Amino acid sequence: MPNASREHRATLWWHTAAQKPPSTPLTNKRHVSVAIIGGGFTGMTAAMHLAARGTEVAVLEADEIGSGASGLNAGFVVPNFAKADPAYVMSKLGADRGRRLLDLVGQGADRVFSTIRNNGIACDPEQVGWMHVAHSDAMLKVLQQRVALWNDLGRSLRLLSAAEARELTGVRRCVGALLDPSGGMLHPLNYLYGLATSALEAGATLHEHTPVAAVERSKNHWVLSCGTQNLSADRVLLCTNASPMGVAGRLYRAIVPLPVYQISTKPLPKDVVSKISSGRNPVADTRANLFTYRLDRSDRLISGGMAIVPIGAHERMGRMIAKRLYKELSLPVMPDIEHVWRGTAAITPDFMPHLYEFGPGFIGGIGCNGRGIAMTAMLGQVMAAAASGDPLRELPIPLAPEKAVPFHRFARAAPSFAIAQARWADRRDHL
Repeated sequence: MPNASREHRATLWWHTAAQKPPSTPLTNKRHVSVAIIGGGFTGMTAAMHLAARGTEVAVLEADEIGSGASGLNAGFVVPNFAKADPAYVMSKLGADRGRRLLDLVGQGADRVFSTIRNNGIACDPEQVGWMHVAHSDAMLKVLQQRVALWNDLGRSLRLLSAAEARELTGVRRCVGALLDPSGGMLHPLNYLYGLATSALEAGATLHEHTPVAAVERSKNHWVLSCGTQNLSADRVLLCTNASPMGVAGRLYRAIVPLPVYQISTKPLPKDVVSKISSGRNPVADTRANLFTYRLDRSDRLISGGMAIVPIGAHERMGRMIAKRLYKELSLPVMPDIEHVWRGTAAITPDFMPHLYEFGPGFIGGIGCNGRGIAMTAMLGQVMAAAASGDPLRELPIPLAPEKAVPFHRFARAAPSFAIAQARWADRRDHL
């Protein structure tokens, strides 16, 4: 079994997950209307939309569902861009196209939670609002501008004063915060299982342990090579994340992979929970060396971080993240670690999602940039629209040329340099 599965089975999510929905072996010479490569959030969302319209859909997953980014993240539901402000998006795409993308992205969290309600998905959903805590007066001004821009686009974000923010978070350095009431958190693996169940009930089929080595055009359809079996399809959606294997490498070359380590602690006492998260809001701060935390249903703390040197970093990063939680939240004792795991975020050079056209009816989509749950709710919908025949250039997610990130092998080392620089800046500023 690939390493990805062993990694995802080390997560808190695997140990607290519901029963996984069934998959079936791929039958040779089968033909479907749409083949979806990748059984994560994007692929399953697209499958759910397409199957609900009566489209014959097959989802091909190289490992088991949840073995990639969808089962390895922290479960934050954040409907915005990690690095791109609304003004930046409109400067890159123009006012009209930019606004369409921003409107789409801003719906992400509400779409996630409405999908959960409408489909009865049991995944510990908490739409309690996401907090972005300013660690300095300068960053508070940035958040103030961000709130104003999103509000101008019709969204109801709030800027909290230092006193208001400190009522909701135990972060040591807090001069105010952005509160997005539509954001929240959930159990990501159970959410994925729920999406898959909904897609299967609508008529889709799921084929796990079915890696796709190649996709080739044959007359008026596509042929997917899956080991000893083949599948033909009228249209193909490539919904993989940051994997270099097989046909997924076509998207991998367009992104910079960012390894992220996550931990979950043992459950905290109620009095500690009330001090650090009275409203149970998931939190991120504004430092370059990002600090995040959230609670799960049993009041475990979940947080993450990035390693400068990823080799042998598993246990080292677990201790480092726990120590940072202890320091930043002024915890009474060092939290005990239950689980440590690593996932990979797909970062695009412009920090925005993109569609790619690899041939007639063969579409790829990627670029959640650390906002996987809310972003994929909308990316999957857009890719389903593309597979249904909507003109690509009229869709709200921009179409990009298929080309690799320049000096891709060296670009993969860029996050390590950025993390080192961010940590140095924190030490310089006594953060």
